[in-house]
Amino acid sequence: MKILLSIAALAAGPLMAAEGPPPGFTPIFNGQNIAGWHISMTNHHGDTSEWRIADGALTARQNRPGNGGILLTDEEYGDFEIYLEIKPDFGCDGGLFLRSTESGQAYQVMLDYLEGGNVGGVYGERLEGVESKPSENWREAWKEDDWNALRARIEGEAPHIQVWLNGERITDFEADENHLPTGRTHGHIALQIHGGDRCNPDLQHRFRNVAVKPLD
Repeated sequence: MKILLSIAALAAGPLMAAEGPPPGFTPIFNGQNIAGWHISMTNHHGDTSEWRIADGALTARQNRPGNGGILLTDEEYGDFEIYLEIKPDFGCDGGLFLRSTESGQAYQVMLDYLEGGNVGGVYGERLEGVESKPSENWREAWKEDDWNALRARIEGEAPHIQVWLNGERITDFEADENHLPTGRTHGHIALQIHGGDRCNPDLQHRFRNVAVKPLD
C-alpha cells in the first residue's frame, strides 16, 4: 500500500517536503546573510535596504512608505526549478522573479497575499504581451499563519512555467513566445517586496530554504 501511494504521489506532481528543499536541490540562501545576492538599484519598485535575517529566514520590508524593491541572485539561470518557503503578512504584495534582468523585467510568480490578491499565478513584470495567468485553487492549498512550500519550474525559450503550493499544482502557464529583452533565455532569480501602497513598512514578507535545481 505504501508503494502504491508513493507512485500515485509522483504521478500527481513534484513532492514537497514539509521543511527544507527536496533531494537534488542546492541551497542558494545560507540563512545567515545575503551572500550570493544583491539589491537592485534600478528596479521601479524601489531600492529598500530592509533585507534582514531573523531565525534563519530572510525578511523583506519597505524601508519607508512606498519604497520596496527586489533582491537578485548574483548568478543567472536558464531552465531550472526553484523551491522556497514563504510566510508573508496578510496585506503585503510580493513576488518571485524568474529569468530577471538587473532592473526586474521578468516572469513573475505572484506572491500577492492581500485582499483580491493571488499566490502562485504568473505575470509579466515589465514584459509586453504576456497574458497573466492567475493560479487555481491556491487558497485550498494555503496554510494560514504558517510556512508554505512553493516550487516553480521554468523551461524553454518560450517558457513553460509550472507552480506547486504545498505539493498541489496550482499553475500551468505556457508563453506564446519569448518576451524577455533581446530574446534572453537566462536571468537572475529575484525576491520582491512590492513598492507603492500594496504593502507598508509595518508588514513583511518572509522567505527561507531557497534552493535551485538547474535543468540545463
